[in-house]
Amino acid sequence: MDGMLATSVVTSNRGPISADSTTTADMPGRDGTSRPLPRTARQQTLRQSISCVGTGLHTGRRIALALHPAPEHTGIVFRRIDMDGRSIPARFDHVADTRLSTVIADPHDPALRVATIEHLMSALSAGGIDNAYVDLDGPEVPVFDGSAADFVFLLDCAGHVEQTAPRTVIEILRPVRVADGDAFAELRPGREAGLSMTMSIDFSASAIGAQTFAMRFDRQVFRRDLANCRTFTLRQEIEALHAAGLARGGSLDNAIVVDGDAVLNPTGLRRPDEFVRHKMIDAIGDLYLAGGVLTGLFTGHKSGHALNNRLLRTLFADRGAWRIRTRAPQAQALRVAA
Repeated sequence: MDGMLATSVVTSNRGPISADSTTTADMPGRDGTSRPLPRTARQQTLRQSISCVGTGLHTGRRIALALHPAPEHTGIVFRRIDMDGRSIPARFDHVADTRLSTVIADPHDPALRVATIEHLMSALSAGGIDNAYVDLDGPEVPVFDGSAADFVFLLDCAGHVEQTAPRTVIEILRPVRVADGDAFAELRPGREAGLSMTMSIDFSASAIGAQTFAMRFDRQVFRRDLANCRTFTLRQEIEALHAAGLARGGSLDNAIVVDGDAVLNPTGLRRPDEFVRHKMIDAIGDLYLAGGVLTGLFTGHKSGHALNNRLLRTLFADRGAWRIRTRAPQAQALRVAA
């Protein structure tokens, strides 16, 4: 990250709302039993706006980022304030490029695009934020330190509020799998509500090697086990990235650089398996482009942005592979006087 995270928080007399203050409703399982919806049953947005400035990993530009509350059913919407505030919904079908980051664009105007959205989307997913406006004065989300930790910090500062409308829960009904050689990504039905995830990688560089990480996705696990894990690259690939116009803002301050059996960052790794954990961050962000909360089992092996996006496109092309569950939060019954 280029310097400290600069934030401007709107003042408020209210304290932050606890992220653990959730309401649950019952969702029928495939076997007819009842099970709780994951996290809260109501949509959420930010309590207040927050802004910061950082550097784009691939463009190398200084970019201002602002997060704002949004009404129910808005979803996550990116707005290019340097392009008259024109907007792009954060949806899987708006993904236009997956080379080393996830890029969304207006299908009718490719110049209207936003790159490197995955770390922010991952933090929004973990924070249970359904509706927000993301304003940028450039074509890329700032990278900060290469992890999702600063985005978690921003969301904590902004706080969140529960809205009236129920969340959209997307239940996986049958297996969906996409592959590229021995790499694959898969979604399968789960026996419990929520999303269980397994990610594995295998690199010839011995500093990375083969790693596997599995978890049941929730806010606390994300914060504790994933959020501070950074993006990474191989030293021999850096020249090719620069030639392709990528990684112009990359440095040892915002990415792990690996050279064979060595990690070149002076401070080393934050965790021995930081590499696979960061891949999990990417997958969470990519899957949040589904437009709702996925419930089922996700498995990725050597999966990256391209396969993650193909998985969602394949899922939603098969109408029998999923169904939407929206349930109003439980409420007290009203008694009508005779």
